[in-house]
Amino acid sequence: MNVVIYARYSSANQDEQSIEGQLKVCYEHAEKLGYNVLDTYIDRGVSATTDKRSEFQRMIEDSKKKHFNGVLVYALSRFFRGKLGAIYKYKLKKNNVKVISATENITDDANGVLLESVLEGINEYFSMELSQKVKRGMGINADKCYYNGGAVPLGLKLVEAERLEGLKPKIKRKFAIDEKTAPVIKKIFEMYNEGYLMADIIRYLNKLHIKTSTGKEFNKNSIRTLLMNKKYIGIYSYDGIETPEAIPRIIDDNTFYKAQDMLNIKKQAPARARAKTEYLLTTKLFCGHCKSMMTGTSGKSATGKLHTYYACKSVKLKTCKKSNVQKDYIEDLVVAKAREILTDERIEQISKEIVKLADKERKNSTLSHLEKLLNENNKQKNNLLDSLAQCNIDSVRNSIFERIAKMEEEKVNLENEILFEKSNHYDITAPQIKFFLKNLQKLSGNDIRYKKTLINVLINKVYLYDDEITIMFNTQDKEYKKKLPSIDEIETALAKEDKCSDNGSIGAPKRKIVEPDVSIKSTIKG
Repeated sequence: MNVVIYARYSSANQDEQSIEGQLKVCYEHAEKLGYNVLDTYIDRGVSATTDKRSEFQRMIEDSKKKHFNGVLVYALSRFFRGKLGAIYKYKLKKNNVKVISATENITDDANGVLLESVLEGINEYFSMELSQKVKRGMGINADKCYYNGGAVPLGLKLVEAERLEGLKPKIKRKFAIDEKTAPVIKKIFEMYNEGYLMADIIRYLNKLHIKTSTGKEFNKNSIRTLLMNKKYIGIYSYDGIETPEAIPRIIDDNTFYKAQDMLNIKKQAPARARAKTEYLLTTKLFCGHCKSMMTGTSGKSATGKLHTYYACKSVKLKTCKKSNVQKDYIEDLVVAKAREILTDERIEQISKEIVKLADKERKNSTLSHLEKLLNENNKQKNNLLDSLAQCNIDSVRNSIFERIAKMEEEKVNLENEILFEKSNHYDITAPQIKFFLKNLQKLSGNDIRYKKTLINVLINKVYLYDDEITIMFNTQDKEYKKKLPSIDEIETALAKEDKCSDNGSIGAPKRKIVEPDVSIKSTIKG
């Protein structure tokens, strides 16, 4: 089987040693199972909750070539945390590629599906806890105006500000002027304030082969972002708080704010704040007729009210005639049914099954193997110390001393590897799982986080027909089928809230959708 390895660490508490440890475990796992490793993809200093990872996206794109059948990761948390992870697993699955964990013994059977769902649910919970701790640490950094992660703007660089000693020394860094690229920033501001169009500035930069701080060619968005960056006038900002004169300035205030005034003049219209709609059944909801995934869509009525739906992907291709379904209607139905099966009896059953599977995984884990090696190291070292106490021959004693020194060095390495493993591994106990599931049972049904977690943990797939719904649960012991009310019945119920209408959507009133006016063209250049 051909596979690739994906490794990642976040900037919070890991470094290059984390990558080396992940690669080592993945290569060992591949060798044990006879996998052929074709390539490695490594992202450094990025969170598992975002898909803005260059190597991750390259790996997803490469999967379309169908040269490999598996993505091998140290643990599922290295691949992704959160809802988007399911979307990317689905994309890989379409390319006949599956995600394989080197340290979590997750099978492809029904129990494996349940274990993976609960692990991902708990991982997301721990991720939220970790983000709070990381935010506290970033707040401490911000008090001293230290670098807090993210891209370093062109014209600036990072220098060491403080070194914290310990088992894994931490280096705190701060911004400084990059003498090589700072003149480029001055030139961009100068050209823009003199009236050059952004297109002119882009051509100038491309002609000189000058790239952005991320190594890409400049475009209007990157020029606009650069012109608005207050770091160039010495302002350090974090969590809405600005600290002036905290960074060496490249641009004076007059030049900077003149550029802001020109940017404001060239704005075509005030920015409109748009609430982000979250479609909770994405990757779970499928068309019953053609089995394509249903995705979120929206439209505005004549009154300007936003209405949201799920639509079959194949409808646009004219290969399916599945009607849209109103988002809140179908989500509330699925959440209600998921909540119904989360009884005390089933919580007990799920907890026992997960602990049983987790124990099996733990016995086969790298952590268990490392701990055995450490115990063996201690025994051998103690034996050498006993031998040393009974030996009077200098040459033999020197040899024993050398062996003890090597054993000590090996012990330090093993302890470091164990610390690394433990930072990415936690023991799951029945009380923990019960606590997690009991919280789901008790939380308010209107809490969006509650709905997301409930769907992710308990729902496997939902097949939607025009007149029927089938819900398949991760517990694999129950399947729910229900006849849906007719469109007229749903519209009658919804008409009390909205008298407008829109044809052909289950769970949605009939209403006229106002399309955006595409006839208006910008008369503002640049």
